[in-house]
Amino acid sequence: MLHGKKVVVVMPAYHAEKTLVMTYNDIPFDVVDDVVLVDDCSSDNTVAVGKKLGIKNIVVHEKNTGYGGNQKTCYTQALKLGADIVVMVHPDYQYAPRLITAMASMIASEEYDCVLASRVLGTGALKGGMPFYKYISNRFLTLAENLLLGEKISEYHTGYRAFSKKVLETLPLNENSDDFVFDNQMLAQTAWFGFKIGEISCPTKYFEDASSINFKRSVIYGFGVLGTAMKFKLQKLGLKRYPIFNSNGSKLKL
Repeated sequence: MLHGKKVVVVMPAYHAEKTLVMTYNDIPFDVVDDVVLVDDCSSDNTVAVGKKLGIKNIVVHEKNTGYGGNQKTCYTQALKLGADIVVMVHPDYQYAPRLITAMASMIASEEYDCVLASRVLGTGALKGGMPFYKYISNRFLTLAENLLLGEKISEYHTGYRAFSKKVLETLPLNENSDDFVFDNQMLAQTAWFGFKIGEISCPTKYFEDASSINFKRSVIYGFGVLGTAMKFKLQKLGLKRYPIFNSNGSKLKL
């Protein structure tokens, strides 16, 4: 716990048997109360490894729901456990789990509602092995989003993020995609509903067993990101209305 607030770590997993142990062992359990592992119908031993580690809250999807669908389950389970702060960590060991304490503290202090671990603040991205084309597209998309959303965020595309309970209960997350663009839609929603977004610098590691989407999926994701930002702007101007920015939209079902 931090300042009397329950901290739950969620890990959306898909074929993570080779990296799950390293990720789990770096979690700071002096502040983390529970861990939720959601396996998206992996064909490897991810679930068996999770059980061997002693993770009590394991959910297994019988069918692959996609990265966004996995996250919906993650956040639903965390809220059911009574989480006040939820930190998403990919179990592929690409991000540093030890930063969970810093991220959760920024929310526990009530200074921020959402905290992102940015690979771009500092020099971590390219040094950590991020492909150059991904770095360039990351910078371009982030610039476009900042202009359209009116924010000043260094990176919208990190998979390492923390949210307060209030954010997760407010956002109409079930209106979002089940694919990778879910991440981006969620941040656009966080900005739309007026929540405060903070950032910390985070090193990253790109290696063979770390998960990463291919070029084709990256292009699809990029267009989805621009589409989300355009929807935000059009609704801000009063020209259109979209379910993902509707306060009465479908929320997580607890």
